[in-house]
Amino acid sequence: MNNLFDGLNADQLRAVTATEGYLRVIAGAGSGKTKTLTHRYGYLVKAAGIHPSNVLCVTFTAKAAGEMKRRVRELVGDGYDNSLITTYHGFCVRVLRGDIHHLMWPESFAIIDESTKRKLLSEIYSEEDIRMDQTTYERVVAAMHRLKSSEEYVRPMVDGRPEDVAFNDKISTDGLDIHIIRRFLKKQKQIYGLDFDDLISFTFSIFGSFPEVAQKWAEQLYYIEVDEFQDSSKRELRLIKTLCSAHKNLFVVGDPDQNIYEWRGADMSIIVNFEQNFPGAETITLNRNYRSTGNILSAANALIAYNTNRVKKDLYTESPPGEPVRWLHLRTEEEEGKAISSEIKKLISQGFSYRNIAILYRAGFLSRFVEAALGAAHIPYELYGSVRFYERMEIKDALAYMRLIVSDDDEAFERVINLPRRNFGKSRLAALKAMAEESGQSLFAALKASIDNKLFSSTGVPGFVELIDSLRKEKDNLSVSALLGEALGRSGYEDYIRAAGSMERLDNLAELKRSLWNREQAWGGENDPLSVAGPYRHRSCGGKGFRLGQSEIDDDTRRQGA
Repeated sequence: MNNLFDGLNADQLRAVTATEGYLRVIAGAGSGKTKTLTHRYGYLVKAAGIHPSNVLCVTFTAKAAGEMKRRVRELVGDGYDNSLITTYHGFCVRVLRGDIHHLMWPESFAIIDESTKRKLLSEIYSEEDIRMDQTTYERVVAAMHRLKSSEEYVRPMVDGRPEDVAFNDKISTDGLDIHIIRRFLKKQKQIYGLDFDDLISFTFSIFGSFPEVAQKWAEQLYYIEVDEFQDSSKRELRLIKTLCSAHKNLFVVGDPDQNIYEWRGADMSIIVNFEQNFPGAETITLNRNYRSTGNILSAANALIAYNTNRVKKDLYTESPPGEPVRWLHLRTEEEEGKAISSEIKKLISQGFSYRNIAILYRAGFLSRFVEAALGAAHIPYELYGSVRFYERMEIKDALAYMRLIVSDDDEAFERVINLPRRNFGKSRLAALKAMAEESGQSLFAALKASIDNKLFSSTGVPGFVELIDSLRKEKDNLSVSALLGEALGRSGYEDYIRAAGSMERLDNLAELKRSLWNREQAWGGENDPLSVAGPYRHRSCGGKGFRLGQSEIDDDTRRQGA
């Protein structure tokens, strides 16, 4: 049993051996959270003799669950079934494989992942002769997620009556979107497939209609552990409260200071106000940090202390103070970008490689000025978790509008003719292409010449043609930033993005307009609409030094003598 306690500090040991009742562990960054969870699971199974089928350990991601299983095997050895170390969705799959027959749905149901969902929606849009762009996809998926945040849709869906699924204004007011979602629910019934939202909703539906199933699981699960509890949603809390209702043994680990998933429904108050949901709960704080230097922790503690919705703690370390934390405050983004580039070049000259250097920013739209500075300094980089600013969908759309205002650009035309939706689908575009090829005209010119054709006049494209013509007349009297604002506003494109609920895309468009305005103020009125691409005007498709693979980064590093 000794290895169950090896390397644990006093607070970790206390958490590992506390088995009964409700326990909240506030685990600061780098404080050994996963180690504590793993050793407590091992303590329950190996020392207390609890069968693994009676212990549920919920992690936030499949990757985290895999890592937990690996660590548990190293700790307790093989021969133990650790299948209940899983995610919320993984647990719901376990419930449904055994009890979904109550809903007259086969236990061999398919799981619809994101790629399958996109494929099914693409098929539906194709059958409706409508183009499905990224924004349309995101808007429909978001509306479907709102619909499935309650299990009310489950019964009409399983009964094959998607037309009876109720929609309210909070879900969607768009008639076409509602029609598409109902068709998607019908397809789900045809293939007996469930997406990730369905897994939880179907579980709640079974628990509500067949309480004996909920009671069976509550009685089976003597002990429940939950990782990253600060990222739990109200639905997930509801599930956990149901499951621990019989034995009332719940062990949660988290840190309100590390909450990053409010955008997907995470509610930080759940962990902050833990005692309100679980009366009599105890709290253990893990505040020894094993990851960072003393100076980094001092800076972090000083900053996070200003947060009010948190559980107070001060991280400490027994590691050396390390390098002092430096703060550089500059007047403009341009100065900041130059300072970052200069610091990187200095580090490279000192023998560091590019892979040793990272730049963090708090929001996606802020990558623009950093990318511009690195590009101007010919510093290779890779962007993780996103695409480059000028390669983002909404930025490409904005550029396409500007290119079309300047000239009859067929590629730009095809990109924005149905953005926002103007009832100009694939068949109409194919007919227009045939007309343009026959007359030797550009797509825009061919459309303008045939605007009275019933094929086009019954759509929204007459207004589109009028808009582009109008902006072409106005462009010489407008700054580039003003012209872009007019194009995105009068076309309805910004409202289209706003309706999709994508604040990140709106932020990117605002950053594009703001950067143009700043440049106009610094350089005087600029009147070339194509300058909207800034330093990426001739590089947006990726050139040497701007979109490099790892081998190219390594080559560049070697050339720098790192």
